[in-house]
Amino acid sequence: MEKIKAGIIGASGYAGAELVRILLTHPQAEIAGISARSYLGQSVKKLYPGLNKATELVFEEEDIVIEKSDIIFASLPHGLSENIAKKCIEQGKRFIDLGADFRLEKEEEYNAWYHQSYNEKELHEESVYGLSEIHRDSIKTARIIGNPGCYPTSIALGCYPALKAGIVNTEHLIIDSKSGTTGAGKEPKENTHFPRTNEAFAPYGVAKHRHTPEIEQMLTEVAGEEVKITFVPHLLPINRGIISTIYLPLKEALDLQNIYEIYEEAYKDETFVRLLELGETADLKFVKYSNYCDISLHLDERCKTLVVVACIDNMVKGAAGQAIQNMNLMCGFPEDTGLGFIAPSF
Repeated sequence: MEKIKAGIIGASGYAGAELVRILLTHPQAEIAGISARSYLGQSVKKLYPGLNKATELVFEEEDIVIEKSDIIFASLPHGLSENIAKKCIEQGKRFIDLGADFRLEKEEEYNAWYHQSYNEKELHEESVYGLSEIHRDSIKTARIIGNPGCYPTSIALGCYPALKAGIVNTEHLIIDSKSGTTGAGKEPKENTHFPRTNEAFAPYGVAKHRHTPEIEQMLTEVAGEEVKITFVPHLLPINRGIISTIYLPLKEALDLQNIYEIYEEAYKDETFVRLLELGETADLKFVKYSNYCDISLHLDERCKTLVVVACIDNMVKGAAGQAIQNMNLMCGFPEDTGLGFIAPSF
């Protein structure tokens, strides 16, 4: 069987490099080309020495990569993906955007949070939000995928069964998340500089993080009614991983075992969601470098609140791994193809 040809635009960034790392061992795909404007003509192994002897890929022009590929991944800052998506569709290629440009359904939300407008509105009308476990059927036939953000992935998977079952008072949810510094991207910044982050721990973007409308959009869809959240992310002094602690006020007092059974039924056939046994607590250490989302359930009986802990690797399930999971669905491969790696145990 001929392998699918994948192109990566923005392969010099962390998520782009993670796409390279995973796709190099994918049994049904091969990397046709990679692009990064700042590194044209240079070898990716020089930028990421861990790829030495694994690949001889050289950064090429964006249009050349699109022409050589069947499916294109873009890992770029917001505002840069529409034009690439248009080129892909015009050439009969499929497109997966790891940036923010195709995540929000409402243009007014994109304008309010990202301060830009949609120039290719028809592309947004057909794009699919690529949360694999929830939108699987739509992803299979999509030409354009908006790959979910890292925080929204952990939060949506943590909330989905409870919201779908209608057991949560959705008027106001509180979500506390922590991320490793790779989530801030490769470009050096004052607040991600090693002396600043080492032995430090603080929130950022308090109640105004750009992932807020994306989270509310997904949770509202699942709940079938408007969901409002207070979302507070924090920066952990580690490279990778996200852990989200989600506080879900219950409509009525429920036994934790009954809630567990709701989650167990929802995720019984999901390869990449691991529901931990009652009494266990999800720990981001055990999802690093994997495409798993670990979820643990806890109940504050006194306050009638379900506490959900969900953790993922922000670079894999929160970015490149989920994008490849979506590619597998779009191409008719088994969903877990090329994604079988597990976290180190220590």
